[in-house]
Amino acid sequence: MNTTEVLEYIEEVSWKGSVLGLERMNLLMEKLGNPQEKYRCIHVAGTNGKGSTSAMIASVLSAAGYRTGLYTSPHLINYNERMKINGQDISDEDLCRAADTLKAVTDTMRGSFIPTVFERVTAMAFWYFADQNCDFVVLEVGMGGRLDATNVITKPALSVICNLDLEHTEELGDTIEKIAFEKAGIIKPGCPVQLYAQTEAAEGVIEKACDERGCSLTKTDPTQAELVLKENGYQVINYRERKNLRVGLIGTYQFYNALNAADAIDTLKQTYDIPEEAVYAGFENVNWLGRFQVIKRDPIVLVDGAHNPNGVKELARCLEDYFPDTKFTFVFGVMADKNYDEMLADIAPFANSFIAVTPHSDRALSSASLKEEIEELISVPAYDASSVEEGLDKAMELREKGENICIFGSLYQVGDVLIYFRNH
Repeated sequence: MNTTEVLEYIEEVSWKGSVLGLERMNLLMEKLGNPQEKYRCIHVAGTNGKGSTSAMIASVLSAAGYRTGLYTSPHLINYNERMKINGQDISDEDLCRAADTLKAVTDTMRGSFIPTVFERVTAMAFWYFADQNCDFVVLEVGMGGRLDATNVITKPALSVICNLDLEHTEELGDTIEKIAFEKAGIIKPGCPVQLYAQTEAAEGVIEKACDERGCSLTKTDPTQAELVLKENGYQVINYRERKNLRVGLIGTYQFYNALNAADAIDTLKQTYDIPEEAVYAGFENVNWLGRFQVIKRDPIVLVDGAHNPNGVKELARCLEDYFPDTKFTFVFGVMADKNYDEMLADIAPFANSFIAVTPHSDRALSSASLKEEIEELISVPAYDASSVEEGLDKAMELREKGENICIFGSLYQVGDVLIYFRNH
């Protein structure tokens, strides 16, 4: 296959949508020779922060000299981004080899056992990391945990739980306890667990799962953390015994994600050789696109992947911390099934105006409907710009007049934003 054919192959089953369950993946892995068992996995679940946390852990392991795979989703521009080794995206050639290998297997699967889009990409990643002889793979969960396609691994080196909030409530449940139960599904008997400190209800579910499965549990302790300095796109942190840890991701939520990643690394250090200089180098050099990313300065152009109420609360906190007393024009596109009324309420205090756009997704709320909702819910002026590209054109016109710009609301549009500025 060439890259166009790979894309067609992956997405030919897009009509199936997300189908939770492990029967197809277990069969698929068996047919592939169970590549997911050929390296050590760090399995990362959560509602917000799991991608950034995964990137930090992978960056440290790479700095320590390990051949380290990183699997994340969704991608911002192309599928290659989802599979990295030591920070480098999978090449087109290797992506095609992975797809050819997988297609030979999936062509034998029929009916309800035909793998979904996410299962195909996950299986390609598992095969690729084994083919490339990775030492570690940091594996971000797609949806939930218990029935997610990534959960075919049987004995992770470490399970990491990030910040939990209500999400995908039709599939995962409508209470934080039900959500936590699904996330706790990645916890395997006897394997260590790292937990982001959060609500008592969520922590209680994770603690119970660890007790039942005989797992050691470490929780972050924000009372032992201090933000020492914000400088030139970095934040410097003191945490526990470690001083002046320079983190290459800014944003208040990245401060807390860094604590989770640091504790995860310290748990791994009990078993594996990870020099302290690698810890510092890994945190400093970590890269993660589309998360509170400053694209232009004076006036500011900022893009953030916040796409649910908890994420937008964190974005609002970051705006307050990093750009106090600053107003923004927000380019906002959102999925129709998100609680955008709550998102709008949290971001409204920072808004001069909104530019409503329609992200490239069948699930997107139309920009026309969003414009009406904005003006009705929070009484802030809004423009209907239709597509993301038109919205950014309008935003750049306003920036020339001195407006600061912030783009958020959907991960689906972040890739379009990055491509737009790459081309301009």
